[in-house]
Amino acid sequence: MTTDAAARVLDQARAWLAQDPDVETRAELRTLIDEAEAGSTDAVTELHARFDVRLAFGTAGLRGEIAAGSNRMNRVLVSQAAAGLARFLLNHATIGEAPSVVIGYDGRKNSQVFATDTAEIMAGAGIRAILLPRLLPTPVLAYAVRHLDVDAGVMVTASHNPPNDNGYKVYLGGRDRGSQIVSPADVEIAEEILLIAAGSSVLELPRGGFETADESVIDAYVDATAAIAPTPRAQVNVVYTAMHGVGWETFARAVSAAGFDEPHIVHAQIEPDPAFPTVAFPNPEEPGAMDLATEEARARQAELVIANDPDADRLAIAIPDASADGGYRRLSGNEVGLLLGWWAAERNAAGRTPGDGTLACSIVSSPGLAAIARHYGLHFSNTLTGFKWISRAPGLVFGFEEALGYLVNPDDVRDKDGISAAVAFLSLASELKAEGRTVADHLAAFTETFGAFASSQISIRVTDLARIASTMQRLRDEPPSQIGGIRVDRIEDLADGFGGLPPSDVLRIQLTDGSRIMVRPSGTEPKLKVYIDSSSDEGSAAERTAAASASVAALDAGMRELVG
Repeated sequence: MTTDAAARVLDQARAWLAQDPDVETRAELRTLIDEAEAGSTDAVTELHARFDVRLAFGTAGLRGEIAAGSNRMNRVLVSQAAAGLARFLLNHATIGEAPSVVIGYDGRKNSQVFATDTAEIMAGAGIRAILLPRLLPTPVLAYAVRHLDVDAGVMVTASHNPPNDNGYKVYLGGRDRGSQIVSPADVEIAEEILLIAAGSSVLELPRGGFETADESVIDAYVDATAAIAPTPRAQVNVVYTAMHGVGWETFARAVSAAGFDEPHIVHAQIEPDPAFPTVAFPNPEEPGAMDLATEEARARQAELVIANDPDADRLAIAIPDASADGGYRRLSGNEVGLLLGWWAAERNAAGRTPGDGTLACSIVSSPGLAAIARHYGLHFSNTLTGFKWISRAPGLVFGFEEALGYLVNPDDVRDKDGISAAVAFLSLASELKAEGRTVADHLAAFTETFGAFASSQISIRVTDLARIASTMQRLRDEPPSQIGGIRVDRIEDLADGFGGLPPSDVLRIQLTDGSRIMVRPSGTEPKLKVYIDSSSDEGSAAERTAAASASVAALDAGMRELVG
């Protein structure tokens, strides 16, 4: 570390401090600057971590820890992002017409502050800015983009990230039909943000008055969501948790409007709380996150457990299982996705959805959706990860991603929606109960109809992002010839695009037994992720399940040795 480098980062920090409107981050940064000026090498190192790079704006928008600095989420960064997005919208506006944007926010720390800053800066730039009336789920914002026919939407949320994170998701209306941004829009917006950051202080950005949407937007979303479920023929005993997020109020209204009884709730997790006090990570996928829900389910003898993540764009399901620890088993994202895909295909076949349509999932999700599409004569689309891609599949009837994301109502919401997916799954469970069957019975019927599809996932959280890059490079430089005793047939590198897919840092390993392994860095967290899928359609349902599971187990063990 050179004296010149320390001086440069101190200058950057002082310039940032001079335009930071937030009392908390100003005090935090002031302390770091004072310590660095007094000779603390730890403080200088921390300033380099905060200012040597900038939190990148991409197709996932922005997401990071709340703190001062260009590499953190804070009011300065959000103000620059809002002003850059405003420039992008003005550049693409029809001459003589003011662009429009709707802005939503969840219950995380600073979400409302970031949303209000965005609305004021958008209005100050000459854009019609509409702020949703209160903290709400991400799917309501995604719905509002289309319902209000605006040019863009912004949702302030970090979804299921750790408590001190926040983020900034951008949607586009018009030709994009309310989907999240993809390239080249992300690049254009990022360039405009950098121009703003290189210019004047954010304190000098003009601000204006914005509109506040009325409750009719939420009412319309609730009505549209309830409409996906037919009148229930049987009531299901349900336990619901909001995971300290914003899902409960909207979900409860949708369930009631659809004719279902109100679920039992996990009281300790039902209200929004940015500290997420009962979970280490507010993500239903994480071990222990659903423990309170299954505890309540045991007490209530529930037939179904429904969990949303904090911004309610994801859905987790657990069902009774005497062999599982605690008596309930959380279904994997693939299991829920395949059951909902089957539900959607049957509805489509019954004429509830016009046209032949498309089932879509990401390349890391179960190949079982393709089997459903073949069975029902539907098109199938395999996309890159993220609903920004899934939502753009032509003729979309249903889309899912194994990370608990499901799109069941594409006519109204072009993003994953944990509330409408929960209503759809509750409707499925109700129909099964009316027929004297359970969700477990339906999973067995799926195997008999389409074959067994087994999957597993390895998720390696790192503190040094260089470890992820080095692991990906090693797999490229030294490709394995066998994994878990199963021979590798070929490895497809998606870095330069493959089979019509855009370039992505993904390796797809095809095994000689028909199994598949995907390896990629996470797009939102410091993780290397490995996805393993195998299938079998030979023998009885039990034999199919055993064969697919055995293959996945062998490959899982082999990959842990390879990348662990």
